[in-house]
Amino acid sequence: MNRVLKIGFALLCGVVAACSTTSRLADGDVLYTGVKKIDIKPDSGVVLSSDVVSAVKEPLSVAPNNPLYAPYWRTPFPIGLWAYNHLYTPKEKGFRYWLYRKFSKTPILISKVQPEYRTKYVVDQLSQFGYFDASATYELLPRRNPKKAKVSYHVRVGEPSYYSSIEYLDFGGVGTRLVDSLRKTSLLRSGAQYNADSMSLERNRVASVMRDRGYYYFRPEYIGYLADTSLAARQVALRMWLRPGTPPAVLVPYKVGKVTVRLMQPNPGPVDTLHVSGMEVIAQQPMKIRPRLLLKSIKLRSGDLLTVKRQTETQNALNSLGIFRSVNMGVTSLDSLGGADRADVNISATFDYPIEAEFETNVTSKSNSFLGPGMQLTLSNNNLFRGGEVLSLRLNGNYEWETGKKNTDGGAVRLNSYEFGLSASLDLKRLLLPRSMIRRNPYPARTSFQIGADLMNRPKFFRMMSFNVSTEYDFQTSANSYHALSLLKLVYNNLLHTTAAFDQTMAENPAIALSFKDQFIPSMSYAYTFDKMYGPNRLFWKNTVSSAGNLFYLAWELSGDHGTKELFGNRFAQFVKNVSELKFYQHVGRKQNMIAYRFLVGVGYAYGNMNVLPYSEQFYIGGANSIRAFTVRTLGPGSYRPPESDRNGYLDQTGDFKLEANVEFRFGLMGRLNGAVFLDAGNIWLLRNDPQRPGGELRWKGFWNQIALGTGVGLRYDISYLVLRLDLGIALHTPYPNPEKPGYYNISNFRDGLGLHLAIGYPF
Repeated sequence: MNRVLKIGFALLCGVVAACSTTSRLADGDVLYTGVKKIDIKPDSGVVLSSDVVSAVKEPLSVAPNNPLYAPYWRTPFPIGLWAYNHLYTPKEKGFRYWLYRKFSKTPILISKVQPEYRTKYVVDQLSQFGYFDASATYELLPRRNPKKAKVSYHVRVGEPSYYSSIEYLDFGGVGTRLVDSLRKTSLLRSGAQYNADSMSLERNRVASVMRDRGYYYFRPEYIGYLADTSLAARQVALRMWLRPGTPPAVLVPYKVGKVTVRLMQPNPGPVDTLHVSGMEVIAQQPMKIRPRLLLKSIKLRSGDLLTVKRQTETQNALNSLGIFRSVNMGVTSLDSLGGADRADVNISATFDYPIEAEFETNVTSKSNSFLGPGMQLTLSNNNLFRGGEVLSLRLNGNYEWETGKKNTDGGAVRLNSYEFGLSASLDLKRLLLPRSMIRRNPYPARTSFQIGADLMNRPKFFRMMSFNVSTEYDFQTSANSYHALSLLKLVYNNLLHTTAAFDQTMAENPAIALSFKDQFIPSMSYAYTFDKMYGPNRLFWKNTVSSAGNLFYLAWELSGDHGTKELFGNRFAQFVKNVSELKFYQHVGRKQNMIAYRFLVGVGYAYGNMNVLPYSEQFYIGGANSIRAFTVRTLGPGSYRPPESDRNGYLDQTGDFKLEANVEFRFGLMGRLNGAVFLDAGNIWLLRNDPQRPGGELRWKGFWNQIALGTGVGLRYDISYLVLRLDLGIALHTPYPNPEKPGYYNISNFRDGLGLHLAIGYPF
């Protein structure tokens, strides 16, 4: 039966390939079958940047019908064109009409592509970069069927032109001093290559600075440029000027007039008017925001300069409170000012409902390669004390199973578990610190208090209860810098139940057993995040420093307790830990093509009261978001490999030091489906020698041979609010020697080196 199906499918493909895809084309129509080549030839000595090359290729790279690799290759089976040419029926009903509507694709014709127009557009685009001496032509390349043709483009690029002089905006005495002060930081420089994008950015910058100096009604479109190229070859004398017809009123600095605030609630009610520091507040009663907080959030004051910056800060401050459904701001229109130098500001805000219930069911994928269904029920009061405070109660549950395969010995790993948790949190939309420690900051800040309990059950190993209490400060000091400071986080881990297999593993590994003991983890941490876009590219760096037990240890020492320190009858952990992660996202070629880089290094050191890191603080590697050729906890530490007979060996494969590097090329395939090719490397090590795990200590000798390496391919399906990901990892090198394969490629056989992972979201 299978053989018959294969033969039938082959015959169907042959019939589709043989059928005409041009039979319905009108006389003179030619089917566009893609681009043969795009030939860009710069003159001698001319070097084109990647931005220029992209600006040339993008308008020429029109995808044909059924593209395989746009715009050059097509798939060999043009189902859509075949349906268009052979299933058409004038009757708008019946099975044939349904097939036609379902599968047919309108042919892309040479007349629709308009190659002549596109070559002219390319020449215009090159002139935007200063290449005024450029030309572009095209050539139609008919196929064996004269109704089909490819297109070849030929682009010649001459030498660019440069700015010989730059004359700035002249207001005729009004605001000239302000504009002159912008010269030192101008984006335009004499001797630089002519670039229309830079001119547009400079125009926007000048307008933005003016609007933040009180010239509120000024706009970038009032600024124009005059470019004179006749004075010298490849030289441009540039002049910035006010366009004719610019209203004189936009050259006047304005101040804030009357500030009116209207606060409404979802349901109708009585309205009252009060005056707060010169503002008129019209509020529906009872007023659900403290007047002092309202005053602090509104940055505009009567008599101050009217600036876009203050307006934006006010909008952001009110929205960041999280208590309003909508916030709208209006300023007196220019036409209504009537020669006055003050403009009234009107702010209208509608409160949201304070009580919110949210129930979510989803499929979760964690960094430890566990996948499974989960549910979460959250009840929130979003304005508890009339200051945007959020009190939340959250109940969550997850059932998880591990994806991937233990590819080094062919054995499957099954670490199914379930988890339930209950937590409460209180978020304040300010830093709860003494005023002397807080400086004025236009960015949002938050203080959070949390308490929770979590039960994890690994049926064949252990059942653990974890309690936690924490407080955290989150704040931002610039557009790209974020901070998270936790002055206290107290975690208590308690093993409720263990199996005989787990107990045996602990007896054989004293260091691991110590990390699993009932213990308190009193810690504090600080995390700094830098996140910035550089044009289409993005740089992300996060560094987290944490410390545990040091203040408790000092207090016990000062009290005269010089032995092992305990808190409520349990030894508490003492360690320092640092994790630094750097990521860079670089767009290449087409918009959806990207190279993502990631480098992570982490180190933790236990000392004093406990010379082993708690198990929850130790590092591990492998899995769907790490080295995808290997399952989680099947690598390291160092060159150590648990005996094949030890089914619980994964418990040993943790460490104090972690190094990981990843690079991934992401590209579009068709529609929402994208592909990826990746390379992953890394391992974990111990900082102290453990006789039970030989080869696990971090040493320079043999270090590079202990770096695991894997590659692979993947598919991503983007459904807007989440990304479904399927990755096939291919192992290239394991950190431990393999007597059967003494070379660098030491995988016993190719099949054992495969790891398949289903996950949600990008790996990094």
